[in-house]
Amino acid sequence: MPDSALVEPTPPARREWRHGLLPPVVAWLITNLITWLVAKASVAGDGSKVAYWSTDARHRWDSGNYLSIAKTGYEMFWCRDRYPNFRDVMCGNTAWFPGYPMSVRAISTTGLSYEISAVLVTEVSLLGMFAVLWWLLGARLTWATVLTLAIGTVFPGGIYLHAMFPIATGTLALLVCIVGVKRGSWEIAALGGFVAAACHPVGAVAVGMLLLSAFFAWQRDAWPIRFAKAGLSAALAGCGVLWAKWLMWQATGRWDAYEILQESSYKQGDLRRPFDEMRKAYDFPFSSWYTPEGNLPWLVEHSLAAHRTQLWLNIVFMLLILATAAIQLVRNHRLEVEEWAALILTVAIFLVPFFAGAEMSWYRNHAQIFVGLILVRRMPRWVQASLLVFCSAQYAFLGAMFFAGVLV
Repeated sequence: MPDSALVEPTPPARREWRHGLLPPVVAWLITNLITWLVAKASVAGDGSKVAYWSTDARHRWDSGNYLSIAKTGYEMFWCRDRYPNFRDVMCGNTAWFPGYPMSVRAISTTGLSYEISAVLVTEVSLLGMFAVLWWLLGARLTWATVLTLAIGTVFPGGIYLHAMFPIATGTLALLVCIVGVKRGSWEIAALGGFVAAACHPVGAVAVGMLLLSAFFAWQRDAWPIRFAKAGLSAALAGCGVLWAKWLMWQATGRWDAYEILQESSYKQGDLRRPFDEMRKAYDFPFSSWYTPEGNLPWLVEHSLAAHRTQLWLNIVFMLLILATAAIQLVRNHRLEVEEWAALILTVAIFLVPFFAGAEMSWYRNHAQIFVGLILVRRMPRWVQASLLVFCSAQYAFLGAMFFAGVLV
């Protein structure tokens, strides 16, 4: 009798857990472990406690605005009406979208604090990101898929996937949108696009991808049906932005409350020259704008300009995605549906912050190019391994900037 006949076959349920559920759970645990180690290495050498497991460690300037929306809704007012010595601009929280804070409000009805609810929404969304990505990768343990998941644990800008920000929730929604396109379900695609657009203006790139999906998805349908599904899913996804503006209108009486606050307080709202904005983002003086005090750990001391290497890494990642797609088209004369969707979203997410002039927030918005990992599985193993090394180093440096309070 051959030896193989003596081996008891793996039960289907155990095989499903090992291949379908275990890898994304392990990836989520590993990224939390790595982030905790980065936080620990960022603590000043004065006996300070590692604050990674506290809600304060996940809180930055915008987090307060998201929490205020969750607690009391939207408001907009002249700053001098409340703060006499403040400059003559508009104040409020209408520059932030409601998808994430409304999720936080829903979780807080269980009795949890808003802060804990915010962290919970973020971490559950991150776990969901790994689960959906794993499904899109085929849920098979191979070198290509394992290396892709590993890169995801230290993804550029991924420190904000743990913070009180909508980045993880919005990225999960984009991945769900891709699932809908891949499965030929315009309803799922529309739902994912709606949530992505409701979480952050950058998420509205899903609308453009869905409009273009008529040319690479819904291929079992005739052309009129394909255009109808693409248009309908895009329209419903765009309603995420309309929902955000409706909530702002209800609270302030202004449909343009978002635009007013962006223009008055942040000088944003008009289209910019993207290459000029890239240069401004690269030259932004974070280290002089805010320098941590006290005995700085080595990692923090050498990370105060990490946003510059972050920009280079993001550019390299996007170019690798473009090159991988081009090679696949030359070799196979086609891309998979989910690969087309990921390609379009990656390029759009990278460019949008620079057209909008987000010189102080592009590095966290770019974390949503996580969706490009769908194409990373097609890269040669040495390219994947190199990406993993560079992403790991950059994750540590940008994470140190975050935990040292240099990044907003």
